[in-house]
Amino acid sequence: MMRRSSLGCGIAAALVLGTTPAVATTPSDALVIAWNIDAISSFDPAQIAEVVTDEILLNICDALVDFDPEDPTQFIPGLAESWDVSEDMQTITFTLKEGIVFPDGSPGTAQDLVWSMHRVLRLGYGNAAALTEYGFTEENVEDMIFAEDDRTVVMKLDRPYPVSLIMASIAANRVAVMLNREVLEANAEGDDLGNAWLATRTECVGPYSLARWNAGEVVMLQANEHYAGEAPNLQRVLIRHVAETGTQRLLVEQGDVDVARNLTPEDIAELAARDDIEMSQVLTPTMFYLSMNNSHPAFEDPRVRLAMRYLIDFQGLGESVLRDVGEPRSSFAPIGSFGALDVDEGQPFSLDIDRARELLAEAGYGDGLTVSLLVGSAPFAAPVAQSIQENAARAGVTFNIEQMANAQLFARHRARDYDALLTGYRASVPDAHGMASRHVFNPDNSPEAQLTQYVSWRSAYYSGEANAAVEEALFESDPETRAALYRDMQHWMMEEGPQAFIMQYYDVALHSDAVQDWTWNGLRIYLDRVSK
Repeated sequence: MMRRSSLGCGIAAALVLGTTPAVATTPSDALVIAWNIDAISSFDPAQIAEVVTDEILLNICDALVDFDPEDPTQFIPGLAESWDVSEDMQTITFTLKEGIVFPDGSPGTAQDLVWSMHRVLRLGYGNAAALTEYGFTEENVEDMIFAEDDRTVVMKLDRPYPVSLIMASIAANRVAVMLNREVLEANAEGDDLGNAWLATRTECVGPYSLARWNAGEVVMLQANEHYAGEAPNLQRVLIRHVAETGTQRLLVEQGDVDVARNLTPEDIAELAARDDIEMSQVLTPTMFYLSMNNSHPAFEDPRVRLAMRYLIDFQGLGESVLRDVGEPRSSFAPIGSFGALDVDEGQPFSLDIDRARELLAEAGYGDGLTVSLLVGSAPFAAPVAQSIQENAARAGVTFNIEQMANAQLFARHRARDYDALLTGYRASVPDAHGMASRHVFNPDNSPEAQLTQYVSWRSAYYSGEANAAVEEALFESDPETRAALYRDMQHWMMEEGPQAFIMQYYDVALHSDAVQDWTWNGLRIYLDRVSK
């Protein structure tokens, strides 16, 4: 990669510290983004669980394959230049590109990649679920994922899973990025395999490297000069943590940032009307929902969980605080994924206080119910919580709202330390299984299992019947029958599931007209393609 940065130290410092030059402008070879990134806690691909960190990491680290930007149901080369699937669909052989090099100039091999994938299971953080879900364990992975030579990775499967799911769930996932084994082993603390080292660093192969992360302030990406692939168009990406939507709006209006990522419907509409600002919008497989902890005696009853759905004003929210933010939706399967209910069938609920009262009375809560409701820092979260709180009060339910930073909210969710909370989840695959495998299926509901990557576990929801339904749909070979199984599952979960889904997100970016080639689909953004 031959390009060199022209971003001067003075301008870089000004951007990081939040000050600006006399004439508000951003460097021609840098992209500056205002975004709420308070959820970031680590850059270890074995550990991260937040959408924001995943999006940044996949612009730093190449996985085995990537989603086609134009059609996320298809795959394009990543670390692998090609792949072959055996006739029995139980062996996938990946051939890596020639000349793979880490940012420090050392060569990357199939052995590094295999070690990196094994490491996910050895560490046992939540992301191990991406592998254990498809039969890989710490005990069998050396025989199931191995390097035949420096450029060949073989992945064996214990069952004939749909290949498209393996490609999307594993090969295009952060669990299939190549880490620099030598560096991580040299900087390991005890048996952490470099986990503490990666809390604030990246050691992978990709178009960018993490140059700086100041928690609660900024993430800076620097183009990797040793990258063997196509060089990114811009030398640096600077992501400023800006939690307040009004501040984001002011920064993009003044030209202090190129892109604003978290804006209110009013801001979006007004900024999009300007000649010098453009709006980019894409429907993502991210669902916003009310999670109900089934460890709470009230939420253990499916009638109470159903009552909560009748306390959500889908139409009113869709026309106000969620306008241009998302589409009201009660089904767990996002629009656009295989097996998803259509728009109308996937949103059968409307505000019905009387029906909610009836269900609560049937469940023994006719005299009222008091629970806490945790809310993060998304700009629409508090207004949605307040709407639910007001409607619930009319049915005798008291929601005590507690607002906090997203990082704290996610930690409470993963620890099962809540009654109810509002949060989001992004499916990693364009298939209903992506959500069913995390929101319906729960392999072990015991507290000591600590299956934090399963939203069903976080909400203490377990159903042997539901687990069997997920397994049946996964291995059904006839597409029409498989889609029908997912449709039945969605209707079932809308009646008794632990999550009351509220909307499907749009990703919305307002950017200056100097920004060109802003490229994204519902699953990820491609910052290396952006230019000015």
